[in-house]
Amino acid sequence: MGRKWNNIKEKKASKDANTSRIYAKFGREIYIVARQGEPDPELNQALKFVVERAKTYNVPRAIIDRAIDKAKGGDEENFDELRYEGFGPNGSMVIVDTLTNNVNRTASEVRAAFGKNGGNMGVSGSVAYMFDATAVIGVSGMSADDVLELMMEHDLDVRDVLEEEDTVIVYAEPEAFHAVQTAFKSAGIDSFEVAELTMLPQNEITLDDASKEQFEKLLDVLEDLEDVRQVYHNVEL
Repeated sequence: MGRKWNNIKEKKASKDANTSRIYAKFGREIYIVARQGEPDPELNQALKFVVERAKTYNVPRAIIDRAIDKAKGGDEENFDELRYEGFGPNGSMVIVDTLTNNVNRTASEVRAAFGKNGGNMGVSGSVAYMFDATAVIGVSGMSADDVLELMMEHDLDVRDVLEEEDTVIVYAEPEAFHAVQTAFKSAGIDSFEVAELTMLPQNEITLDDASKEQFEKLLDVLEDLEDVRQVYHNVEL
């Protein structure tokens, strides 16, 4: 799973280099999730998850609080969560999760991104079956053995625990996300290197240089779209 974690790190590094864009996207997502339920992370698990993710991308507390306060105003703008699936160069597979108030606009933009960068849209289910929904939680300051012991103490059956560079990564079922975080917090860990609900490919592929360059352009275009929340793929970068 090491390569998969490296892909997550690459994605985080890319987003960290575009702070204003990532702050704006998180602000929007927090606002929408807060408006759909209780505007309190302790009472709204979906909101708590988004806030925890935002923290791993160093989103300032002021932006988080501003988005939650805006949600308390209760305006009636509606958003839809949509997933698109498609194919990039040379057998690459891509999943695009979006949050939009204009379905036609988003579908058109995502389709154009694929079409102009060596790919094409697929039908629902054409790609997702090759990925596994996974909770990925990474911490520093603990060994893999200590983390395994902690998971057992809390009766958590996780998929894998790996020590990679200076980070210990826990791979778990999506529904265990909050339980794993709670276990870490009980051990005094309240800062996470990564805290994601992601789609991990069952198999990764390697592209030649030309295809890889085209694929990376596709990813850049997709991630720059205002309505895109997350992009997942099966390419080793």
